[in-house]
Amino acid sequence: MTTETIAAPGSDYARLLQRVTDAGLMRRRPGYYAVRIGAIAALYGAGLAAFFLLGDSWWQLLVAVFFAVMFAQVALVSHDVAHRQVFRKRKPTQYAGWVLGNLMVGMGYGWWMDKHTRHHANPNHEELDPDVSPDFLVWSTEQAQASTGLARFIARRQAFLFYPLLLLEGLNLHVSGFRSLTRPTLKHRAVEGVLLSAHVLVYLAALFAVLSPVKALVFLAVHQGLWGLYLGSVFAPGHKGMPTLKAGEKLDYLRRQVLTTRNVRGGWFTDLAMGGLNYQIEHHLFPNMPSPHLRAARVLVREHCAGIDVPYYETGLLTSHREAVEHMYRIGVPLRVGTVG
Repeated sequence: MTTETIAAPGSDYARLLQRVTDAGLMRRRPGYYAVRIGAIAALYGAGLAAFFLLGDSWWQLLVAVFFAVMFAQVALVSHDVAHRQVFRKRKPTQYAGWVLGNLMVGMGYGWWMDKHTRHHANPNHEELDPDVSPDFLVWSTEQAQASTGLARFIARRQAFLFYPLLLLEGLNLHVSGFRSLTRPTLKHRAVEGVLLSAHVLVYLAALFAVLSPVKALVFLAVHQGLWGLYLGSVFAPGHKGMPTLKAGEKLDYLRRQVLTTRNVRGGWFTDLAMGGLNYQIEHHLFPNMPSPHLRAARVLVREHCAGIDVPYYETGLLTSHREAVEHMYRIGVPLRVGTVG
């Protein structure tokens, strides 16, 4: 993933980039990431030890909840790795991405990189951002009008189904990774396929070797459901319910990133739980800025946006989710009342 952004000399973005660079906020933080990745690895290993020590017990459902959190944290640090916040060079970034993504959580690193790169280039663009392309959920009236069949049925009720559907997001990430292996454009398909298969085989073998079939299936449902819900709830506040762009609408880089993005206010716990992605505006403006610097960058970005009359939006976590759901509800209204043919 190429995350360096070329700033046009003298542009609004170039002047902001110069400020954050002069403040030292683009410098890498190897010590921070060594501690963060080390802590995640230690906790992941402790969870595995607890799983095997507990044996065939219903207490394993607590382990399932724990691993839902751990999988999300691994995915969040993998996100930082993909943006080259951790390593400067491509090879170590790629190797770390394969281990963290494919092997540890079963998420296709190459597939996700391609999807996420396109999202960063054109956030909330209805034709260019895969995160708002119409699928089962729709994000604009035009998408609602075009929906058919099952997608239309779900879109009509999407505000009520959003969180239940997030319970399937973990499985969706696994399936999407495997589906991407059929695409000739995906590089290193053999490596990715081996690592994804190893994750699934070891995961299922451990479940059914240690637990009875019923407990294994319940563990799988709790773990996969909650990690999908957690991860989806981290990414949703950043853009859902914010303005979308349509074909022909063009904005400069700074406005394209800021106007389609929402920040989430909070303290250290919010920073930890969301992996720094609560500072979504700063992350989109400076994708390769180490996540511990995003809080400090927020001050500079807010000042700069105020100086050039660019709206900068942030709100609390609960409000961000409410706004996203309200947006989905409004989009579904014409389908429910029959005003969309």
